[in-house]
Amino acid sequence: MIKKILLLLICIISFNKLNATQILIPMDVTQSNHLKAYGVAFWLLENEVVIDWLLNYRGGSFLIPHLKNAEEELILRGVKYEVLADGQVNSIKNQIGNPETNMEIVQLEKVPKIAVYTPKGKQPWDDAVTMVLEYAEIPYEKIYDSAIIMGTLPKYDWLHLHHEDFTGQYGKFYSSFRSFPWYKEQVAGLEADAKGLGFNKVSQLKLAVASNIQNFVFGGGFLFTMCSGTDSFDIALAAKNTDICESMFDGDPSDPNCQNKLDFNNTFAFKDFVLEQNPMEYEYSNIDGTKLHSRNESGDKFTLFEFSAKWDVIPTMLTQNHTDVIDGFMGQTTDFKKDLIKPSVLILGENKALGTARYIHGEMGQGTWTFYGGHDPEDFEHRVGDPPTDLNLHPNSPGYRLILNNILFPAAKKKKRKT
Repeated sequence: MIKKILLLLICIISFNKLNATQILIPMDVTQSNHLKAYGVAFWLLENEVVIDWLLNYRGGSFLIPHLKNAEEELILRGVKYEVLADGQVNSIKNQIGNPETNMEIVQLEKVPKIAVYTPKGKQPWDDAVTMVLEYAEIPYEKIYDSAIIMGTLPKYDWLHLHHEDFTGQYGKFYSSFRSFPWYKEQVAGLEADAKGLGFNKVSQLKLAVASNIQNFVFGGGFLFTMCSGTDSFDIALAAKNTDICESMFDGDPSDPNCQNKLDFNNTFAFKDFVLEQNPMEYEYSNIDGTKLHSRNESGDKFTLFEFSAKWDVIPTMLTQNHTDVIDGFMGQTTDFKKDLIKPSVLILGENKALGTARYIHGEMGQGTWTFYGGHDPEDFEHRVGDPPTDLNLHPNSPGYRLILNNILFPAAKKKKRKT
């Protein structure tokens, strides 16, 4: 009798094992909504579900337990998924584990707390990152200068910088927009904020903000920024000991020797750049590659590098996609001239023909930063006042996927890049 019971138990256990299932969220070209898939991944982390991120397997797919509420969430958000038996899962993991395949499994465990540095009154569609966070239903908090000056950054894991001008030159919009009400309101608001926080100039406030962000990264924070939030941030740090603003920006002339007083040791990404000191020129320096582009939308592309998933796990995470050729898009800072990028910086995506890098990454102290050129991955030449992009029309945008890779990056159990 005991033998029969044991045999029955063994059969039940074996049957359950054979029928145990997991959910695969494919991220290759078969996926119906790549952007919402990241939102589901974030939702799972919020609910303390550990996710296997299958790097380079079908575009960087996600593998999760077969939970009823997870399946319901996938259906609700219109994300394609596949239910796999344990035998199928084991076959996938064996394929990934083969040392001859350029694949790896990274576990996502901790939900990152996200902050977006953005001015009051800005709508999500003013910035690609906030727009895709809203679309993917990923929660975030808005902060601005006063919060950073007051020391709130350690509360967060990941910080995005709205396309800000950290040099105190109001975006170099003076020539074209100085008579516009929105420009006057922006200047008045920033000057009032600077005064209220104890600074004589907006440039001094922005330098203090940039320095606090620098310390945030040194202490282990994750920084991501796009468009002018990239080069203007580095320029502000390099100009910490000089005045690069002309009188229409801060009430007094710039230092005539400011170029020679730049400290490139203080920057994250760029070196040896030359400032654009003409206040009527819509440009900060020669870092930006915008003028190299022909404005030929169909021919403007950049290419992602392929990294070793088993050795270079971090850049592999950041470049997961269903294609390695991405449509280009313009911005005040479109991309970065490679000869002005520090040798320690990792280039993740480039326009080889133009000699520019679009997507770059580096380590700073205990943290990391990622710069991504351009304004909106689905609006080739976004202009002031243009209507917002409707991401319902672009659910599989590879350009937006790069942003969302950075959102999940802090959740990963990471391996250091080997040298």
